[in-house]
Amino acid sequence: MRQDLMSLPKTLAVDVARNLVMVAKLLDEEPEQAYEYSRIALRLASRVASVREAAGFAAYGVGKYAEALAEFRAARRMTGSAELWPVMADCERGMGRPERALAMAGEPEVQRLDKAGQVEMRLVAAGARRDMGQPDAAVVTLQSPELASHSVQPWTARLRYAYADALLAIGRETEAREWFARALEADQGGTTDASDRLAELDGVEFVDAFDPDAEQADEVEPAGGAEPETVAEVPVSGTESAASGADAGRDGESGAESEVVPGDRGGEPQGTRGDVGDVQAGQEVRGDQEAPEAAESRGPARDGERED
Repeated sequence: MRQDLMSLPKTLAVDVARNLVMVAKLLDEEPEQAYEYSRIALRLASRVASVREAAGFAAYGVGKYAEALAEFRAARRMTGSAELWPVMADCERGMGRPERALAMAGEPEVQRLDKAGQVEMRLVAAGARRDMGQPDAAVVTLQSPELASHSVQPWTARLRYAYADALLAIGRETEAREWFARALEADQGGTTDASDRLAELDGVEFVDAFDPDAEQADEVEPAGGAEPETVAEVPVSGTESAASGADAGRDGESGAESEVVPGDRGGEPQGTRGDVGDVQAGQEVRGDQEAPEAAESRGPARDGERED
């Protein structure tokens, strides 16, 4: 259980911790449900820093950037920590204010960040440059000792990916391909789609083996361009019957035509949903069971995953 939850009564602390665990569990796969759990935790303990932080990430995950920024600011006031500075700047980007995000990249708080935080801030600043229509400046922003390093850190794949994407944006395709390949080498956890970007640059197209369109393409057409056979004749009467009979006598042709019904294309499969256990979304979690540890908050992910 997070240390700041220990200030709460035991039963309340357990309830809050369970909701925070669900936020962390669902944040990637089911962000809307994670947001609902965060609102419950916020209603129960709005004066707890970890609750405000979790609420901020949940709002960030569903694109509620103004709300997320307010929660991050509240958490920062409570803790005095600068670790949320990059994601706060990214919220400014999300609200359409890249110039503010860029200004935050030059504030003294950046110097208080650890190496991972400084890389995140660089990614956000580069993204802000691109938002402002300065793709060349974005490339320069990402050029750093961390980018040139051969050691692999948790942020290495995303930094290389963002650099490759920035290079591609200014037409340096050969260099971009090289850096996408380097990003893929460092991406042990599959946090980027560098492999797909490489395939796209190489002109490789993946075809779904179960695609109904592909099956239709394999169907054999009638040889020699022959007309499809008539399944059944449509009965006619009166003068129409006599006229059709006369036409048949002159030309020896049948007037019936067959219909062709196109097939349907299947939808794209969705990701695996998380298991919420005994807790239902939008409901307060209470009980006497032992509370799991509240999950650690995650960093911003926009360009590259999101923050470039």
